[in-house]
Amino acid sequence: MRPLAVLRHDVPASLVVFLVAVPLSLGIALASGAPIVAGLIAAIVGGVVAGALGGSPLQVSGPAAGLTVIMAETINTFGWAVTCLITVAAGALQVLLGLSRVARAALAISPAIVHGMLAGIGVTIVLGQLHVILGGKAQSSAIENIAELPAQIVAHHDAAAVIGLLTIVILLVWPRLPAAVRKVPGPLAAIAVATVVSVAAGMTLPRVELPGDLLQIRFAPALPGGGWADVAVAAVTIALIASVESLLSAVAVDKLHNGARSNLDRELVGQGAANMVSGALGGLPVTGVIVRSSTNVSAGGKTRASAILHGVWVLVFVVVLAGLIQNIPLAALAGLLVHVGAKLVNPGHLKQVLRHGDLALYLVTLAGVVVFDLLTGVVAGIVLALLLMLRRTVWSGIHVERDGERWRVVVEGVLTFLSVPRLTKVLGTVPEGATVTLELVVDYLDHASFESLISWQQAHERAGGTVSVDEVGHPWLAKGREGHPTLRRTAAAGAVPRWLAPWSDWQAADVHVPGQRAHPTRRGATEFQRRAAPLLRETLSGLADGQRPHTMFITCGDSRIVPNLITTSGPGDLFTVRNIGNLVPPAQADPSMNAAVEYAVGVLRVREIVVCGHSSCGAMGALADGPPPGTALEVWLRHAEPSRTRRGPVTLDGERPGREPDRLALHNVLQQLEHLRQYPMVVEAERRGDLVLTGLYFDVGEAQVSLSDPVTGAFVTAGTPTVARHGG
Repeated sequence: MRPLAVLRHDVPASLVVFLVAVPLSLGIALASGAPIVAGLIAAIVGGVVAGALGGSPLQVSGPAAGLTVIMAETINTFGWAVTCLITVAAGALQVLLGLSRVARAALAISPAIVHGMLAGIGVTIVLGQLHVILGGKAQSSAIENIAELPAQIVAHHDAAAVIGLLTIVILLVWPRLPAAVRKVPGPLAAIAVATVVSVAAGMTLPRVELPGDLLQIRFAPALPGGGWADVAVAAVTIALIASVESLLSAVAVDKLHNGARSNLDRELVGQGAANMVSGALGGLPVTGVIVRSSTNVSAGGKTRASAILHGVWVLVFVVVLAGLIQNIPLAALAGLLVHVGAKLVNPGHLKQVLRHGDLALYLVTLAGVVVFDLLTGVVAGIVLALLLMLRRTVWSGIHVERDGERWRVVVEGVLTFLSVPRLTKVLGTVPEGATVTLELVVDYLDHASFESLISWQQAHERAGGTVSVDEVGHPWLAKGREGHPTLRRTAAAGAVPRWLAPWSDWQAADVHVPGQRAHPTRRGATEFQRRAAPLLRETLSGLADGQRPHTMFITCGDSRIVPNLITTSGPGDLFTVRNIGNLVPPAQADPSMNAAVEYAVGVLRVREIVVCGHSSCGAMGALADGPPPGTALEVWLRHAEPSRTRRGPVTLDGERPGREPDRLALHNVLQQLEHLRQYPMVVEAERRGDLVLTGLYFDVGEAQVSLSDPVTGAFVTAGTPTVARHGG
């Protein structure tokens, strides 16, 4: 972007972000138990280094509330100097992860765990900082803070409580004020007002302390005296949590603007470099922060210059106005943190998690963070997520249905050794000697399940019963019987949905009493009633009082043509008329077709009439060769004689079909459209623009639908630009 555009967009945006960043950085340092200046150093380095090197142009980095709990534990355990070393090590690990291009792997963590982690951090921050507001001191753990809170509430409250509560009230009221007032960021306004009130009232309160000469800061990292394993664990923990938070923030920021997308691997490298610099200078760990980043986008930031400049403004402010910062009461920062922590417990996230059925992940992570620590909570959430994934992966729906004297055992899903106990229990409910159909609709069948099914079948048949197996989809059990079991799901043949496939693809030999005929239609109707009817009942109930089809579909009676399938339509969409050869006789020649057209156009008011021909049509073959004389077919095909005598070539995707019956089928579709235009009601509807006539040809062998171009009459594959242009 040109310098003028940077000056116009990024400078104002950087100033707004800077005003938000200063109070938040001070508060996060306070909550972490780090030197106050460490938060400001992290804000400066996060803005300049991560902004310059990162892969998310509009993301703004700095100290984040999401790391306060673990940083407090780390500082308490190792001391500040060693914590700086841990921050440097965590940054180096982030750089390595970014260079290894595994950044997207962090996004595999369930959002429920991330939201639960943030909520747990928020609860922990609120519990600790409430003590500071009430004039006390935060305890070392959330449980201790909870235990001490009642006594703290009823104790004597001094000026700190007044300032802390004033800060919270301002933050709560600020979003409801006029837009002109809200141009000043709420956190800045709250801290400024609280500071002015405390100074004007002459309150004696703990306030921010900064080194005498900020330009001479030397917080060099120090090596630990021992416990390198614990140091390594802390570094890995901070690196992983900071990486996940930064990457999720970058993805969220991408959804807020239409500019360049984030390069997540580069972003991880930039975050790592910033952490190495921040730790070396004595700053807190740096992450991408969604609060600052969203502020940057909404303020009009266009390039990474806004993030870099925000860090520069923080540096200038700290150096020039250090005395002003030292007037800020710690209670005001505590009030700000209570507000920030409460917002981390986002009801919207909770509703989203609840809708997706991941409430358990959210609650376990939250409880783990609050009761134990952040790492334990996240690990607990990940372990539970893996267990739930395993359960969902190996889920098997196993149940028994009784139909008179017959029994049906239905097994669905993935059938593995983990499902064998339940499978055995359900099979045990089938009485001895019963006639049983074992219906398998499984995605995978392992050896243990195979042996269990075979053993049960053999035992049931030895006891006088009969068992027939109906496998839908890949024949897992049949392959096993043949001695060639399918070992992997990827090796299984894909299954055509039962309601689309021919009978022979899914229907086993019909079970019937010897000497009686099989009833495939009865079996199919039973299948519909059991499986499809519950799915379609709501749709069909809306059509119970009448039909409102949008299309009249005239096609051949050939069993291979399924109108709803090749037009991706459903019940109530097509008013279908079928006959031999998809013919439309003249209006007075066939009362049946005449009545159908009048009803479709005049009563149902369909918006389209489709004539559908197809390849390998028996009627067209008979028309080409001459139908058997003296038959009803000969009489009927007289209506197709104009199709046989049509002149000129008709092409299919630019070529003429090789077989004469297929060429004739194309001519026949166009000829029947001409016949339709001899029906007065069709002519009038077309003239008004209420009706469109469409020619359609279905290549059975290629499963390809082609539409006629209304200008040239040529047939082209559905979806091509020509069809789209003419609307045919």
